[in-house]
Amino acid sequence: MFASSMNQRYGPSATATVAGTQNLPSDHPPIQSNDAQNPQQVFAQVQASISKARTEPNNFEAQLTAAKLEYQVQRYDQAVEFLLKANQIQPDNYEVVVMLGQANLDAGHNDTAEKWYRAAVMKNPRDVSVLASLAFLSLQQGDVAAAEKAIANLEKVEPNSQDLPQFRAKLASLKSGDKSK
Repeated sequence: MFASSMNQRYGPSATATVAGTQNLPSDHPPIQSNDAQNPQQVFAQVQASISKARTEPNNFEAQLTAAKLEYQVQRYDQAVEFLLKANQIQPDNYEVVVMLGQANLDAGHNDTAEKWYRAAVMKNPRDVSVLASLAFLSLQQGDVAAAEKAIANLEKVEPNSQDLPQFRAKLASLKSGDKSK
């Protein structure tokens, strides 16, 4: 989720670059693209963003940018740290609440992820991705009752969700496992 939003926000697609050069004459010199930044330059930009977030703890955008960058390189606990600061600055920001659920889930903090996803559902009970995440999390934890409820909520909002068949199969598997215990 974060990586795609980062790519959409900060990086033009390669196809757009290629399409833009198709209208140039054949003898036109090659055009340098921003996409071809060297890794040290990218690393320096990431470090600068993280440093800015640390030196400006009340800067919401700096916290959010640092969190997205940390998430993108799969440093989930660090992403959570910046997201928590962003949440302190703007506690009603729905995007941050959802990101806290996702980053905690990816970090393996399932109970905390569930807390943030439930907070997100309280703010927007029709967010399909959050409902699907809650169903997934409940199934991962083996909580049949919570999974049934989460799947039912997802089905109410999006009856054609592509995740429903997989979730139902996993739920059936959990239920059959419960009967054999």
